[in-house]
Amino acid sequence: MNTETKTNLQSKSTWVRVLYMLLFVLAYSAAEFVLGITVVIQVIIKLVTGELNERLKTFGNQISLYIFDVLKFLTFNSENKPFPFDEWPTGEK
Repeated sequence: MNTETKTNLQSKSTWVRVLYMLLFVLAYSAAEFVLGITVVIQVIIKLVTGELNERLKTFGNQISLYIFDVLKFLTFNSENKPFPFDEWPTGEK
């Protein structure tokens, strides 16, 4: 094993990020489930009332942005850790 590989494997910051990534994989799964429930409830409301629930629509947008933030972090496209280490998305992105 060359020294560069050995140094990379011993990098504390990389291992800390891997732990954060495992945490956010779990957060992603939970958020995906919540988004699915939100979709189902919104469809039911639309079918029953003929209108969208604006609060649910806003929440759906926020959870979608959160999932996007998590995916950016997991794919190394962002170094910013998503909520709860950052602000909850407001829908203004």
